[in-house]
Amino acid sequence: MAFIVVEEGESLESALRRFKRRVQQEAIIKEIKKHSIYFKPGERKRMKEAQARKRMRRRMKRERELEY
Repeated sequence: MAFIVVEEGESLESALRRFKRRVQQEAIIKEIKKHSIYFKPGERKRMKEAQARKRMRRRMKRERELEY
């Protein structure tokens, strides 16, 4: 559970920005979205494989860029 302590004299906007950043760091939104939809086991497996292919393509692209 993400929480922040609002400092004395701190504006509400800055406290809200800190809270949003904390929520992103703890990946709370990602976890909620992950559990909000049910995927069949086969569909989940296909999505996981697609993500792995995507990561591999990015890694290969970066390696090719570093060679030059």
